Amino acid sequence: MSNEIKMTTIIGLVCNIFLFIIKIAVGLITKSQAMLADSINSGTDIFNSILTYIGNRISQVPSDEDHNLGHGKAEYIYSMLISIVMIMLGLNQIKCSIISIINNNMMKFNIGLIYVCIITIVVKFILYKITSIGALKYNNILLRSSSLDHRNDCFLTMVTLISCILSLFNIRYVDNIMGIVISIIILLQGFKIFKEAYDVLMDKTCPVEIKDKVFNIVKNHVEIKKTNHFNATPVGYRYQVSLSIFVDGNMSTFESHEVANRLEKEIIKEIDEIYLAVIHVNPM
Repeated sequence: MSNEIKMTTIIGLVCNIFLFIIKIAVGLITKSQAMLADSINSGTDIFNSILTYIGNRISQVPSDEDHNLGHGKAEYIYSMLISIVMIMLGLNQIKCSIISIINNNMMKFNIGLIYVCIITIVVKFILYKITSIGALKYNNILLRSSSLDHRNDCFLTMVTLISCILSLFNIRYVDNIMGIVISIIILLQGFKIFKEAYDVLMDKTCPVEIKDKVFNIVKNHVEIKKTNHFNATPVGYRYQVSLSIFVDGNMSTFESHEVANRLEKEIIKEIDEIYLAVIHVNPM
């Protein structure tokens, strides 16, 4: 990771710790289920930032004798841990909100709720702009995911703010309902992260768009008569691809392997998502 990416991650972590502390404190004082659910979201953001930082550091370790393809999948192992925690916390908060409705527990309006919501929206919007700039500059998928998470948090806190304002007019059940809504959103995010991590850890092949890019490059090489056995294996956020090509059987071994070498270099150069290309040559 570059120093700028590290600094962006650390800033996000510090801000999320600050937001978690003030949200959980005000949520407990006012018994606002929406604010407590929002604090859980900030708590998962802290956990997410720490594990993402660790996973990113591990994934940057180069390949060795025991790990021939590097350590790229470390990020996905940590992502799966994050998703499981998010799912468990989301389910627990849904249970708490439902119990609060059954027991007719009403939130106590407190001007602190409004202040916390406004502070959260401002901080998250600033983080969204910072991470968006970094993601665009470095084409970093982790920063891109973080920027979207910060943007979503702005919307979630706006929902909490609305429920707080309504409670001022004695419309109090909205708070518990919003607590359930926010928890469901956390659940859905957890399931999405789990599926993404699961697909990579189970070596799901690359998207069709990447495969099409490879074969479009292959078409530009008139020496290649036929192809088969295309395979793609995820390595972190990128892929290792292998492909068998058929060339004129009268070509020398040197010439046929030069075709393969040129193709490998072109695929890696032209397609950012591909980490390594391995081309097998067969005579036709």
